[in-house]
Amino acid sequence: MTAGALHVVVPRGIDDPRRPSGGNTYDRRVCEALRDLGWPVEIHQVEGGWPWTPALGHRGLRRALGRVPDGSVVLVDALLASRLPEVVVPVCGRLRVVLLVHLPAGIDDVLARLPERQVVAAASSVVTTSAWCRSWLAQHYDVAPGGVHVAHPGVDPAPVATGTAEGTNLLSVGTISPVKGQDQLLAALCDVRDLTWHCTCAGADSVDLDFADLLLKTSAEMGLAGRFVLAGALTGDALEAAYAGADLLVLPSRAETYGMVVADALAHGVPVVATDVGGVREALGEVPGRGVPGILVRPGDPGAMTAALRWWLTDRGLREELRARAVERRAQLSGWSVVAARLAAVADEVAS
Repeated sequence: MTAGALHVVVPRGIDDPRRPSGGNTYDRRVCEALRDLGWPVEIHQVEGGWPWTPALGHRGLRRALGRVPDGSVVLVDALLASRLPEVVVPVCGRLRVVLLVHLPAGIDDVLARLPERQVVAAASSVVTTSAWCRSWLAQHYDVAPGGVHVAHPGVDPAPVATGTAEGTNLLSVGTISPVKGQDQLLAALCDVRDLTWHCTCAGADSVDLDFADLLLKTSAEMGLAGRFVLAGALTGDALEAAYAGADLLVLPSRAETYGMVVADALAHGVPVVATDVGGVREALGEVPGRGVPGILVRPGDPGAMTAALRWWLTDRGLREELRARAVERRAQLSGWSVVAARLAAVADEVAS
């Protein structure tokens, strides 16, 4: 353990139930787990709106980093730092900055690559939430893979979901937005509306109101109102109940660094159908001798998600096999204490 406090700089509202996201959950749970390990953790929250914007967050990030004593180890969420090298790079001379990259800004914004490259290069160390993300940084920013540490998200133990005998309860968890691909899911469901199913989309629907309205309008026009439901942001007991009653998690994302909801579903023994993007394959994992506990579909192929859902809904043998694999995969998952220990090791390394 380092002699002083571990400072952690995160977006404001990481514990706000109206802002559930994988990044917020990761930041919050890691801080809790580090404290459980005996680390003195000092959290600095930076306001910048939601979704976070550098224009709003610039002053807050400068102020937060300015409060950290010289020589301290500070874990900085890259969501705050990647687009603001003018704030982050100058303090890297007096602070030991560990950059936590959930999703590189440069993936969907080429103009963000130059500032992000500068921040990555200036940091004392970099931590990513998937090996896929580490490879992306190494490829695009010329950083040595050995200098980037992977700390996969943890999961909490959970009872195996009861689900239904017919496998008709579909669940999708994620902010209602184009990047999460609920429009692709709805298109696939339109193509299997001859079958019996019900799909709940759990996620904040206030980030892109036009997109959410389009989903509702399209589902009504296709006669799927009541079958395709936007349930809003679910947390705590409500989210646990959604997983407990689910037969299948569907993740139609266009981009994912890891896909924490995949691991959360597997913790409940729920199989997954997901687009094969980013680190999703890592999160899904594999059961030795049996295969993956779900179905990965090609991104950008409109018919692939449709085919996977029709296969699931019409093949009882497939459902039973994938459920069995999901329950086996459940036993392989690690908790948040493992993640915290990895981050603690990185903090000790840069402090020495």
